[in-house]
Amino acid sequence: MIVVTYHDDLKEVQADAPWSELLGDAQSCAPFDRLAWWQNLAETCDILPLIAVARSGEQRAVLGLMRRQRSILALANWYAFRVRPLFTKGADEAALLTALAADLAGQAPHIELSPLPNENGETDLIEACFRKAGWAVFREQSDVNHVLPVNGRSFAEYLASRPGQLRTTLKRKGGKVTVELFDHFDANAWAAYETVYAQSWKPEEGSPPFLRRFAEEEGTAGRLRMAVARHEGEPVAAQFWTVEGGTAFIHKLAHTEASKPLSPGTTLSAALFERVIDRDRVTLVDFGTGNDGYKRDWMEVVRPRYRLTMFRPAWPQNWLPMAKIALRRLAAGAKHV
Repeated sequence: MIVVTYHDDLKEVQADAPWSELLGDAQSCAPFDRLAWWQNLAETCDILPLIAVARSGEQRAVLGLMRRQRSILALANWYAFRVRPLFTKGADEAALLTALAADLAGQAPHIELSPLPNENGETDLIEACFRKAGWAVFREQSDVNHVLPVNGRSFAEYLASRPGQLRTTLKRKGGKVTVELFDHFDANAWAAYETVYAQSWKPEEGSPPFLRRFAEEEGTAGRLRMAVARHEGEPVAAQFWTVEGGTAFIHKLAHTEASKPLSPGTTLSAALFERVIDRDRVTLVDFGTGNDGYKRDWMEVVRPRYRLTMFRPAWPQNWLPMAKIALRRLAAGAKHV
């Protein structure tokens, strides 16, 4: 028998051993799959979580969600590289997720999940389970994810395969800035990052408290990899990475507009790539979402990210948005005929 429950108090996780273990540091291989990430969202971004749990014996399926008016969305913000359901080892994933999808019909008439990966069939599974549970499901690509499979290379071997212009820039300008690397949280380095970001081309930071707390927690856990570049003593570039489960995640990077001729970001990226490849021995570097041109200089593989928009077809208020999506798809298909 599968039982579905919903929780807005994340402290309740501690009372359920399989659930607590699933969302703990030992089981997670990415920050977005940890309870600490959800707690940070709830406490610094003013998000009320809706954690959906399907359980059968010791088996668990967990889906981090939140409400927005009459809709339900993935429990995520702009800092998340991806979202996905989580399962205890050996769980009957399809059965648990189908039961969860069926029960969610009583919670909201519309659900949207994004950005979803599909490297291990995650999007396929969610789509199939929600369809089986009676939802009308619309799937579309919402973004891309640039990654670098290291494939056993040293940093020197990897760098030799980079575009000639990138390697030339490193040779010509690498000595124009000094680089500091940190594997723990340093308040002065973080202040430098904030100074750089404020003078960069980037938009206003989405949630500085969220990001700082995340950096502090990752520093305490030994997963933080941070770097600051200085020119004539002043910070001109900063980057914030984390490392775990054999993957290096590139979370934030910025350089000041005035320092652009120095290419400090290129020098800083090279220093961090060398650190995670040669010292941390990662097997993958993940540059997150977004199709920025500079990512292609460093990365070698582009993976799609998906959005699933799901409606209860018997709900009259859903008919118009469903029709709009269907018409948009027909129009897009006609362009390719």
